[in-house]
Amino acid sequence: MPETLSTIVSPEGSLEVLSQSEVNRLRDTSGSGLHDLLRRCALAILNCDTPTDDGLAVMQAYHDFDIEVLQQDRGIRLKLSNAPACAFVDGRMIRGIREQLSSVLRDIVYVYNEIQNNPRFDLDTNEGATNAVFHILRNASALRTAHEPSMVVCWGGHSISREEYDYTKAVGYHLGLRELDICTGCGPGAMKGPMKGANLAHAKQRRRGGRYLGISEPGIIAAESPNPIVNELVIMPDIEKRLEAFVRVGHGIVVFPGGVGTAEEILYLLGILMHPDNRDIPFPVILTGPASASDYFQRIDEFLCYTLGESVRRHYRIIVDDPVSVAREMRHGIDDVAEFRRNQNDAFYFNWRLNIERGFQQTFEPTHQAMAGLALHRDQPRHELAANLRRAFSGIVAGNVKEPGVRAIAEHGPFRLHAEPELMERLDALLTSFVAQGRMKLPGSEYVPCYTLAAPR
Repeated sequence: MPETLSTIVSPEGSLEVLSQSEVNRLRDTSGSGLHDLLRRCALAILNCDTPTDDGLAVMQAYHDFDIEVLQQDRGIRLKLSNAPACAFVDGRMIRGIREQLSSVLRDIVYVYNEIQNNPRFDLDTNEGATNAVFHILRNASALRTAHEPSMVVCWGGHSISREEYDYTKAVGYHLGLRELDICTGCGPGAMKGPMKGANLAHAKQRRRGGRYLGISEPGIIAAESPNPIVNELVIMPDIEKRLEAFVRVGHGIVVFPGGVGTAEEILYLLGILMHPDNRDIPFPVILTGPASASDYFQRIDEFLCYTLGESVRRHYRIIVDDPVSVAREMRHGIDDVAEFRRNQNDAFYFNWRLNIERGFQQTFEPTHQAMAGLALHRDQPRHELAANLRRAFSGIVAGNVKEPGVRAIAEHGPFRLHAEPELMERLDALLTSFVAQGRMKLPGSEYVPCYTLAAPR
């Protein structure tokens, strides 16, 4: 059994007062599911030092963990029972973890009270979904109106080699020297490295208030616990709103080597940028890694060109083994973004102009039936194929690491994807390469595929 500790703590900085009805809903273990959501996300925050990406295993290891919100006259307190001991030093909770725990509470309460079942937000429309993303970010104070564009979103795998991790730190360092901030999915690997490098560079530049923004969602946070450098944490309600948050707050994106989650992000981004309405909107995208990752990017590039057409290449650059060039290109690209938005009188802090179609906003529940029903063929508009491929990769991520997906695979067997023959062959080659390169699971974990490929029905 892992070592645990029980205690009572006060929230730190994000949400220190709740109404009695809010407290009661968070305590309710039978109806809304809010207590279970808080429990799972809180455990992910507290389980900060365990090298695992199996959300189900985390829940089973700490099956007796619980969190209760206590209402007191001077505010609220959190009663933790059997919490992971790694979140404490000499019996006191680490301050950064307490801040992140408060962020989880803030976002869960806000989404439940203000977004879900609120007629102000019609989540079945483009406008409603985007407004929801905006309000969640604004409530978390993640939108800084007085700041010039500086936010670089960094995507990449949680399971990467030491060489690739060191490279992400080098890129982050050179971005930080150019006074750029970092936003990632908040976890380990390529999500931690850029923040660590930028943190050192900001210290060298004596840059105060450096931003290390982590954006997660309840389904993935247990498998990718926030790294300790994250000083702003936002929990979006689902993967689609998480992805939209990245492209709305980011001024440019750097993509490091990764697995299916990274491929999902790439397809999401390029499917949006290829839309005719977004053609003239500057948005720098750089794919980069050490020399050893050149084959990885070649495979990604070939797959993208086959599925989305040769024109997709105009939306990204591949730079291998050159952190300085990556940082310079990104700095120049973000300067172009600033000039464009200034000329168009657009906001610096949120990309309202970007058109995101419903296919990229609709919540996809990766059930066996939904995965089998995906249209994986090229006889459809490119952006629709990109959306369906994104859903396929999202389902594989769920089957790999998310608790509901892992349970579904254990009960019903692998997901079954139906694709046209040549696309199936290329998809299989790409996924097989991810497995061979150890990009599906953390080192030391044997990977058992959660999917099979078949011809169209």
